Amino acid sequence: MKVEKNKVVAVCYELKVNDGETGMVPYESVPEDKPFYFLFNAGEVFPKFEEALLGKAAGDTFIADLSYEDAYGDYIEEKKTIIPKANFKEKGKKNKDLLRVGNVIPMQDHKGGQIRGEITKIDYKGVHMDFNPPLAGYDLLFEGKIISVRDALPEELEHGHAHGPDGHHHH
Repeated sequence: MKVEKNKVVAVCYELKVNDGETGMVPYESVPEDKPFYFLFNAGEVFPKFEEALLGKAAGDTFIADLSYEDAYGDYIEEKKTIIPKANFKEKGKKNKDLLRVGNVIPMQDHKGGQIRGEITKIDYKGVHMDFNPPLAGYDLLFEGKIISVRDALPEELEHGHAHGPDGHHHH
């Protein structure tokens, strides 16, 4: 069975990112015994990633070399902001566990949508946050193998995403 639209594909891969200094450095690893499942052509993964898998079958290897434009886009300075510390108070108390450099916190944008921001610094001005995706501005290299390909179930097509190994809902 070939990878194409309306198939659920399971892949394992090594993701390397180009850090601009040392070149490609390992970033994430998805092992063969815990593959990543996705519904092909449903907008779950980058189009260029899917291009590298199209027409292949279980057992085939793939390399997807994505420039930052094809991945998370450019790093945008305007997505960095300073939020007053008072905004992080819960029941009048400062939430010390939350306010740590490196913490990624779900926040709301001005439209009420969920966005995630990383705390980069805390000083007298407030909490400095960066709302860029962690890999914005990086070129990505995926090297992996296709573990399985199966037909998507009607429910998966309706929901627009894969439901794990056998199509049952994940809990």
